[in-house]
Amino acid sequence: MFHDRMTVGIEKIRARIKGSVKDFTEEHRPPPKKVRTAKEIFGGAETPTDKEGNQIMIRVRNLSKIYGKHPEEALRLLEGGLSKEEVQERTPNNVGLYDVSFDVMRGEIFVLMGLSGSGKSTLERCMNRLVEPTSGQVLIDGLDFTALGEEDLRIARREKMSMVFQNFGLLPHRDVKNNVAYGLEMQGVPESERLEKSREAIELVGLSGYEDSMPSDLSGGMKQRVGLARALATDPDILFMDEAFSALDPLIRSDMQDELIRIQSKLGKTVVFVTHDLDEALKMGDRIALMKDGRIVQVGRAEEILQDPADEYVDRFVREVDRTKILTAGLFMRKPRGVLYVTQGPRTALKLMDSSDRNDMLVINRDNRLLGMVESDDVLRAVQSGDKDLSKVVIKEIPAVGPDTPMKEVIQIMVTTDFPIPVVDGDGVFLGVVSPSVAADTMGPGGEE
Repeated sequence: MFHDRMTVGIEKIRARIKGSVKDFTEEHRPPPKKVRTAKEIFGGAETPTDKEGNQIMIRVRNLSKIYGKHPEEALRLLEGGLSKEEVQERTPNNVGLYDVSFDVMRGEIFVLMGLSGSGKSTLERCMNRLVEPTSGQVLIDGLDFTALGEEDLRIARREKMSMVFQNFGLLPHRDVKNNVAYGLEMQGVPESERLEKSREAIELVGLSGYEDSMPSDLSGGMKQRVGLARALATDPDILFMDEAFSALDPLIRSDMQDELIRIQSKLGKTVVFVTHDLDEALKMGDRIALMKDGRIVQVGRAEEILQDPADEYVDRFVREVDRTKILTAGLFMRKPRGVLYVTQGPRTALKLMDSSDRNDMLVINRDNRLLGMVESDDVLRAVQSGDKDLSKVVIKEIPAVGPDTPMKEVIQIMVTTDFPIPVVDGDGVFLGVVSPSVAADTMGPGGEE
């Protein structure tokens, strides 16, 4: 009896103490810290533009990365004109990057290309600050990314960008849908919403039906598709891809390159793509930055780099490239010596063909749309028969190409024809022709012989 009364009394005292401690804790608990969003972090920034008014998503200025203690001496020597090798001989430092500057436009695939040790992966990691640069500045959408504090950096990186690695980085204990949803889970997105977004991303990369599969059940190409879907699921503005397809077999690699180009054209993401493979760079890149010894040697479109290499290093680099796979009809097309308007009639057409010593000529309408081609024998017969309608002798089924058609395909068509190949836009508007003599200009070192 006494024991029971003591027990009840102790419990009452314990409850009173517990309640007092809880009240005290609640009363003196600091207010929860408000977490900013990427939208708030970037809210005051103004996106820069180039001279044509195109928005610049990433602006890199004078970026350097020196590994090792006391990098100041290495920077001083580099500023004095010493090479990377000379600096590394005189100091204990390793030069990752030096004085790198360039812009990446919104919605373009920008390729960082170079051999092993050129600094391409270091540059990409400095851009998203997975590696801290020694000096210089990176602006993301107008915001000084290099000035962000740790918390804002984490939020901005999580919501503004995603990264796809060579080794897939999938979580082996999660199925496909939950691997893809991982980034959304880290953002605190509710389960039903993140799984819905996960399924949308899985469908986008062509893996519908594999939502419940485990990584161990997937091929290398499928695993990389999961990695790409995971990067896209958070709807980032920027995709950083570091040798993302390098571990894949050649055919699967080509398929993934095509898939990324298709997805990027649909979504308009800004992509920074690192590769050591020149063919991949030429295929993927809207523009390419070719790197050597931690510096950028040349930035330009594939055609610019192939046609006008900046120095001997670039020239050697691109010498063995089959230019016919990269250079397009638009680069080599020329205005023909003459074309016929369908309204001119057979007599006028025959006179123009005689004066220009041509046996065939292309025919367009008043809207400049290509209708086909006429041959002199057919036009002569129309004149002799008194026909006044040129359209009756127009050969409509002739090969034509677009301005973006690779010259390799144009040359294959030329093998079966004996006239210049017309170039038209998507609406059938006549732009020019590619003649066999001009096509021969694509046959240089690295081209087909």
